[in-house]
Amino acid sequence: MGMRKVDLRSDTVTKPTEAMRAAMAGAEVDDDVLGSDPTAARFEAKMAKVLGKEAALFVPSGTMSNLISVLVHCEVRGSEAILGDNCHIHIYENGGISTIGGVHPRTVPNNADGTIDLALIEAAIRHTDEDLYYPTTRLICLENTHANCGGRCISVEYTDKVGEIAKKHGLKLHIDGARIFNASVALGVPVHRLVQAADSVSVCLSKGLGAPVGSVIVGSKSFITKAKRLRKTLGGGMRQVGILCAAAEVALRDNVSRLKDDHRKAKIFADKLNEVKGLHVDLTSVETNMIFFDVTKGSNASPEKLCQILEEHGILVLQTSSTSIRLVLHHQISESDVHYAFNCIKQAVLGIGYNGVNGN
Repeated sequence: MGMRKVDLRSDTVTKPTEAMRAAMAGAEVDDDVLGSDPTAARFEAKMAKVLGKEAALFVPSGTMSNLISVLVHCEVRGSEAILGDNCHIHIYENGGISTIGGVHPRTVPNNADGTIDLALIEAAIRHTDEDLYYPTTRLICLENTHANCGGRCISVEYTDKVGEIAKKHGLKLHIDGARIFNASVALGVPVHRLVQAADSVSVCLSKGLGAPVGSVIVGSKSFITKAKRLRKTLGGGMRQVGILCAAAEVALRDNVSRLKDDHRKAKIFADKLNEVKGLHVDLTSVETNMIFFDVTKGSNASPEKLCQILEEHGILVLQTSSTSIRLVLHHQISESDVHYAFNCIKQAVLGIGYNGVNGN
């Protein structure tokens, strides 16, 4: 009998369901670069409708979807994009907007909830007619949910206000909505309303939704026309991509309704962890499927050691700093998995051994 495995590193680790595999095997496909893959076209039209935009484009990854979006809005090299200093585009995407696109990132501090102070956004806007020394601001970027802030949700009211600032100054608004469906479910707001103020949105299909591969960009028809050309330039134009879109279509159909349960289990897990001496969770930050917990003084294991011990018992987690660890729930993590993982963490932190750790 093999070791039990509970993979909490990310919601990107899910395996395709049997329904996804069947859809992939039976997908009607053609050459998408030539614009003739029927499954891809159907899925893109569906995503555009769900998100309330005119058109959509399937791309291989979230990094590419954000890069393309920023580059379309900042066509002139030397343009400037305002974004949070703790956002995914700025920290985890290889600096692509500047190294590939010639776009200058103007970072503004993220608040603990993932927002940026509206006054700071407006103060950061620069126009060439003001001073020839500065790059020209053309774009504002938000992230929802905000991963580095614990998977926090950005409200529709806040997003609308940022959209108003963008319009007032003739700028565009892009939302990195890698987990936008998590935000929609947690806030009880239809996803199209949550992104109504945005000129473009990127949605990761392989995170909360649990598809095996891909992201989607949505926006106006003219925006997507430009995005499609950039996708080709970046090597993201693929042929019979309907095979992947078929799996994503199943994910959209089956897994949005499961996100609420992911959030529920995350809150249960967080509450349990916060009761363990040597651990601390900011429970107010656990709004969706992510938990960040600190290993405090008095624990018998450092975060590095704790990750090692857990891996020996089949539990995979992600160390995010010298003091903290991240856990991410997804639809393939059961209540029993949560119970097992918690017992392992508790016993490792308290240094009390592993007899009967399965807790079943």
